[in-house]
Amino acid sequence: MRTLDYSFDADAAVVRAAHVGVVASGDLEIVVDTASPADTATVRVRTSVDGFDSAWQAVLERFFAQQPLAGRWEINDFGATPGVVALRLRQAAQLATAGESK
Repeated sequence: MRTLDYSFDADAAVVRAAHVGVVASGDLEIVVDTASPADTATVRVRTSVDGFDSAWQAVLERFFAQQPLAGRWEINDFGATPGVVALRLRQAAQLATAGESK
């Protein structure tokens, strides 16, 4: 099991904890919590797949450039593709900011 840690600047905060997905073949689970500095998104990825550090970096950079949400993001991966990762990140962000006026 490999653990990757990232930190991104953020200008908005999640308003509630959220959980999406499951740890199953080709999928992943994301848990978002509000416990983080108000201007930082911390991300911990636990993955069973080696050799995809640059793919994780690219997907996460793209997501947080579009949705800079502060919070503690825990990602438990079981071989999800970058498309599935992006989908689950958007789902988690939507749940974590539900009720926010834009």
